[in-house]
Amino acid sequence: MQANKRTYKFQNMNTLADRMKLARKHGNLTQKALAIKAGVEQPVISQLETGKNLQSAHLAKLAHLCGVSAIWLSEGIGDMLLGSGVEVPVVEHAAQLDIVFRYPVISWVAAGAWTEKVEQDRQKLADSYEMSDYRSEGLAFWLEVKGDSMTSPIGQSVPEGSLILVDTGTHAQPGKLVIAKLASSDKATFKKLVDDGGRKYLKPLNPNYPMEKCGPDCRVIGVVVRALMKF
Repeated sequence: MQANKRTYKFQNMNTLADRMKLARKHGNLTQKALAIKAGVEQPVISQLETGKNLQSAHLAKLAHLCGVSAIWLSEGIGDMLLGSGVEVPVVEHAAQLDIVFRYPVISWVAAGAWTEKVEQDRQKLADSYEMSDYRSEGLAFWLEVKGDSMTSPIGQSVPEGSLILVDTGTHAQPGKLVIAKLASSDKATFKKLVDDGGRKYLKPLNPNYPMEKCGPDCRVIGVVVRALMKF
């Protein structure tokens, strides 16, 4: 499932003035319209966009009205759009450019209900946000691992408390760790997708847990592409 992303060219986004102009353009607002919505005088917007003012107490509100990230607007850090996977250069060393992406952390219930509508409203479902250098193929989100079904005494293991990044645009092939939804549950489940004689199963990494058949009622939501262990 591919995301419908708006494309921006991030050229010379190192100044607040440039980010402010791009944010207002994204919000499809004139300077006057934005000023009215924010409850400020139009010169406040004009001075921010011309570089005459390098800071303002109204930036968080302006970011909200334009639909962009407040920390991106004020500091140039993270994604321009909250949880969008839109890239923003944050560190530059000579010819090398490091790019990071900001994805929402959502609940297992929200992941289990992942549909077109949930995708559109995923910002409202976010508990927090985490950064990654991974460029998603589709919409992506983080989940915190619950329980020990994916904790293995040997080999691959994803212990409880880890954060896993799920890409809904990556093809789920047997052998991949996936997030899936069974009809018998309102929550998503985290397992390894395996193929046995042409039949697909969801296999825990912990041998103490049984495999579950991934039949017609099983919907694979996305593939786990990153895992972070927090201490």
